[in-house]
Amino acid sequence: MGSSGAERAAKRLFLAALCGVCQALQGGILFPTESPSREVKDVSGLWSFRADLSPERSRGFEQQWFKGPLAETGPVIDMPVPSSYNDITQDGKIQDFIGWVWYEKDVWVPSRWIQDRGTRIVLRVGSAHYYSMLWVNGVKVTEHVGGHLPFEADISGVLRQTSVNPCRITIAVNNTLTLETLPPGTIQYMNDRTRYPAGYFVQNTNFDFFNYAGIHRSVLLYTTPQAHIDDITVETTFSDNIGLVSFNVSVLGSSKPAVKVTLSAHDGRCVASADGSRGVLKVTDVNLWWPYLMHENPAYLYSMEVQATAEDGQTDVYTLPVGIRTIKVTNKQFLINNKPFYFHGVNKHEDADIRGKGFDWPLVVKDLNLMKWMGVNSFRTSHYPYAEEILQMADRHGIVIIDECPGVGIKDIRSFGNVSLAHHLTVMEELVRRDKNHPSVVMWSVANEPASEMPPAGLYFKELVSHTKSLDSSRPVTYITASNYARDLGAPYVDVICVNSYLSWYHDPGHTELISLQLNTQFDNWYGKYQKPIIQSEYGADAVPGLHSDPPMMFTEEYQKTVLQNYHNVFDQKRKEFVIGELIWNFADFMTSQNIIRVVGNKKGIFTRQRQPKAGAFLLRERYWRIANETGVLPTWARYPCL
Repeated sequence: MGSSGAERAAKRLFLAALCGVCQALQGGILFPTESPSREVKDVSGLWSFRADLSPERSRGFEQQWFKGPLAETGPVIDMPVPSSYNDITQDGKIQDFIGWVWYEKDVWVPSRWIQDRGTRIVLRVGSAHYYSMLWVNGVKVTEHVGGHLPFEADISGVLRQTSVNPCRITIAVNNTLTLETLPPGTIQYMNDRTRYPAGYFVQNTNFDFFNYAGIHRSVLLYTTPQAHIDDITVETTFSDNIGLVSFNVSVLGSSKPAVKVTLSAHDGRCVASADGSRGVLKVTDVNLWWPYLMHENPAYLYSMEVQATAEDGQTDVYTLPVGIRTIKVTNKQFLINNKPFYFHGVNKHEDADIRGKGFDWPLVVKDLNLMKWMGVNSFRTSHYPYAEEILQMADRHGIVIIDECPGVGIKDIRSFGNVSLAHHLTVMEELVRRDKNHPSVVMWSVANEPASEMPPAGLYFKELVSHTKSLDSSRPVTYITASNYARDLGAPYVDVICVNSYLSWYHDPGHTELISLQLNTQFDNWYGKYQKPIIQSEYGADAVPGLHSDPPMMFTEEYQKTVLQNYHNVFDQKRKEFVIGELIWNFADFMTSQNIIRVVGNKKGIFTRQRQPKAGAFLLRERYWRIANETGVLPTWARYPCL
């Protein structure tokens, strides 16, 4: 393991930015929507792009590429936004690039936005991996640590001071992972000059998916009045036929705003209203938000319109979908609206050919349709927060979500230090702040398969879980474990035990006859020690599509199907007791780094990467619909799907 000036500089930048982010987490991060007082302009599309290939990855800062057009300092290529940059070109150096890349686009800003000083202009990036700096017309406007979550900056002053139109937006993104980032990683310099050239290094990680990088979600410009609605928090409950919606509205730019909140039904009829920034809306004959396949009228959403009027008469309007539902966890059940809910779902990845982790509407809609076809009622955002648009789709369709932060691959004891914890707490603040109002989100996951048996893990996860609950007391908190039940130091602090196990795959490979004994033992050990409900949060086996064998052999579709059937037999016993869910790994095949156990990616999907079904998909479809017919109250069309 070596070091360099670039690595030390990257760490200094990370620490400085982390302090800035901790100070900046005061405001809201409402999803940009249009209203009578707000406009949105999507500036995604083709951007100019360059990777900084200098040995120290620092030439862009030394030459101040942000000061002028990027093409004036060297060659650029077209890069679509949103997308990962890795698979767009034919250049292997770009595919595996680690370090700073630079994006630039000239954007026309409507002149009325700039001329009206009562208008606030905001630049928002949906996500970029992992450390970003933004400039407008050569002026730095913000920076952000971490991927998967949005960040933004008020650029009104810069636009009015520089008076340049079109304005030039420059974004530098660095995908380097360190022991303090989420996910963590290390840079290893190869110092054997008989085998590696000077300065040769690799990025080491402890996660099993490709480290895609770039600007992965839309880049937007949007406006608000200077006195504007900054944040909204809703919490819901009900009693008999009365629904209660508690709200808290934060308004910036006005010391005494007049706030009016109106809740409307599907047909536009007002069902409740109140004045003031805090209050409770009372809804008679409430329509509850129910999960898909659990009720004949699932996913009912009210529309909550918030109006904030400043002293000068300027009014801001924001509309938020609201689902009224409750969540409760007992020692054996997960209750939604006081009814037992059983998770029959999938784990996913934001991953697809060419675009990598870039947001893509056709893919999002296709995945939703496949999940509903299968009878999926839930999924986990493994192993990071997904795009807000995906959560909005889940709200509208009743798909339940376990919302996970990017805490994957925490295996090194040095990643349990104070700097790592501070960053992890900040990421959870950003995640809860973004997703707190989604009825589809029923549980927070603070990590995936950490080394939770290491001595620092107990205090680390005690603080992390406690902090998350302080941010949102209405949802349970978990993390995903693969540790031994007797040595897991974080399990005492979570509300639900989520266990990953790959019996007859990573353990006793080829021996499916052992699954029943070992899985029963796993469940009994975990429940016996902690007396908490359990979700089998991952299980499965690789299947190369079209590869067949009878008797079943590893990597064939038959073997994957046999593994699933053996797990299901145990699930059917234990769901009568304390097992509350099963999530297959994985929904679809996905890309990983190149290594000797992965043949062009992970093949544990029940669909191929191109979303074509393997045999396991039909097995799960039959199972999930059978469970739904046993446990749900389904509309007539859903009771007897054509299997």
